[in-house]
Amino acid sequence: MIAKSMDSGAVLRESSELDPSTKKFDVFLCHAIRDAEIVLGAKRILEQQNLQVYVDWIVDPEMDRTAVTAKTAATLRNRMQCSSSLLYLFSNNSKRSRWMPWELGYFDGLKGNVGVLPVTPDIGDLDFTQEEYLDLYPKVELINSSLIVNRTKNNPVRAEDRDNYKPFSSWVGGTDKLRL
Repeated sequence: MIAKSMDSGAVLRESSELDPSTKKFDVFLCHAIRDAEIVLGAKRILEQQNLQVYVDWIVDPEMDRTAVTAKTAATLRNRMQCSSSLLYLFSNNSKRSRWMPWELGYFDGLKGNVGVLPVTPDIGDLDFTQEEYLDLYPKVELINSSLIVNRTKNNPVRAEDRDNYKPFSSWVGGTDKLRL
């Protein structure tokens, strides 16, 4: 007996589910590997908002991160092309990362939907010394277990700034990137 043939949309959906290189992600989590525990916490928070999160060492464990290679860059480019946004985890370790500035620049040019999530103590203004380019992007804050994208840089987000912030989950898929 011959099975009923699938329409082209069903075939494409099935093949994309079989090929992990075409999986879609809401968030490309840009981070320093030394922050692995923080990364897992951020990933968990994002997933609680029903977002698909790309973390290189989880999704692509076979990828070599020890050196800058064309193969690793190609894998990261592909994953960024399949992601709606990039969340840059700013920490004391991010300054030492070989890949984070490259990922940020590539994604900004590709899609422009970039936010910075500081995972360092924040007392007043963030110190982006030697990484001043991070001030170009909205800051993402954790407020009452929800992520908020804040264009104003005010700490904390205030009710009168309502036009300058939005929930992270709606920012990810929206057209207003809250660029500075």
